[in-house]
Amino acid sequence: MGSVKQKRSVKKIAVIVAVALFGVAMFFGLRLYTNMFMPNVDLKGEKHAHILIPTGSSYDDVIAILKEKGYIKNLERFQKYAEEKGYDKKVKPGRYKLISGMSNRRMLNMLISGSQDPARVYINNIRTKEKLASVLGKQLEPDSLAIVTMLNSDSVAQSIGMTPETIISLFIPNTYEFYWNVTPSEILSRMKKEYDGFWSKNQRQQKADSLGLTREQVITVASIVDEETNYTPEMNTIAGVYLNRLKKGMLLQADPTVKFAIGDPTIRRILNKHLTFDSPYNTYMYQGLPPGPIALPSIEAIDAVLNRANTPYLYFCAKADFSGAHAFAVTKEEHEKNAKLYQAALNKRNIKK
Repeated sequence: MGSVKQKRSVKKIAVIVAVALFGVAMFFGLRLYTNMFMPNVDLKGEKHAHILIPTGSSYDDVIAILKEKGYIKNLERFQKYAEEKGYDKKVKPGRYKLISGMSNRRMLNMLISGSQDPARVYINNIRTKEKLASVLGKQLEPDSLAIVTMLNSDSVAQSIGMTPETIISLFIPNTYEFYWNVTPSEILSRMKKEYDGFWSKNQRQQKADSLGLTREQVITVASIVDEETNYTPEMNTIAGVYLNRLKKGMLLQADPTVKFAIGDPTIRRILNKHLTFDSPYNTYMYQGLPPGPIALPSIEAIDAVLNRANTPYLYFCAKADFSGAHAFAVTKEEHEKNAKLYQAALNKRNIKK
């Protein structure tokens, strides 16, 4: 009888232990499931958002960023799982995309692997290196001062066969994707590859060679053409005029270069006092092309120069009807007649400057 009771007692103990172990397993299993797979990202109605983790950030810095943003429903659970995964010892900087309902596991896999969501940078309608640096600095980690310092460096420009005046040519207007924590030098390397790729397409390099112009000279002419007109059908004719004047050794006398030299693109009427402003960019005073582009020209303007019209014109001015079109002329006398009509139209509208 004693042995039977003993066996029953052992069975009871075994059952109790089994139940206890099952309970413990369930507890830790549920905890693991909760920490790993339960949705823990709440973007307050938004489908996605981004967090920026600066270069050199520590694990505590990341936790502080998440706490400030308020995107994590249960930060304690996130931290426990992050530390279990070893994220506290391998933080990677960058721009990361959070999706509403994301689990800790999915989010940490992204952060640990450094799977960034690239920043899209739209480059267009930029006249100066300072403005370009500002655009890049607002979208990427490097600040604008670091970028403009690089663009103004003689040694950096020389390393890619350019000058500080022409280096802006690299930035062909387009939308580019960069990792947010890219360095200034990485930006430059990327844009040099894009620039080389641009010139390898559509026989652009061959066309520049046939004109006897370098890439940067083409872009400089294109920048003047682009500032002269928004009327695309006339771009290749205007380009033809400027190239004709260059070939004949004439002063370009391009009004947009004077505005650039003065630093005021809002000037609507070029006066004699403007023409005497001493600057290598003033093509009323200095022969040949200015030292570099006066803006980032559109691709349409660049191609207009490469496919310039074979025209006898040496002069042009805006038409007096303010249509945006231009009156072209072969002789100075004809041009002066056109210019007087335009000047009279400016006077009629009381446009003095």
